[in-house]
Amino acid sequence: MRNVDEFVAGSLDEVKGHALRALWHAAHGDWNAAHEEAQEDEDRDSAWVHALLHREEGDQSNAEYWYRRAGRPVFRGSIAQERVEMISALLDKV
Repeated sequence: MRNVDEFVAGSLDEVKGHALRALWHAAHGDWNAAHEEAQEDEDRDSAWVHALLHREEGDQSNAEYWYRRAGRPVFRGSIAQERVEMISALLDKV
């Protein structure tokens, strides 16, 4: 299993799954690609990432909708902290 730093430094070609691919794009500053990737799947992991992306965008009400879809509480920490926690949690599933 890879850690968060290796994930971010690695190649997108190595990343499997829409949620992790969206997080890879987000970590590299490409919000649009991240958002498109998050929308490719309707599972809870992608919804969770979708919530983070709307937080990052500043659209809190839309983010809260996606947290509900993901079955997760609204995250109250920083966006960077949540991204690290998401990547770590999703890497643990791979």
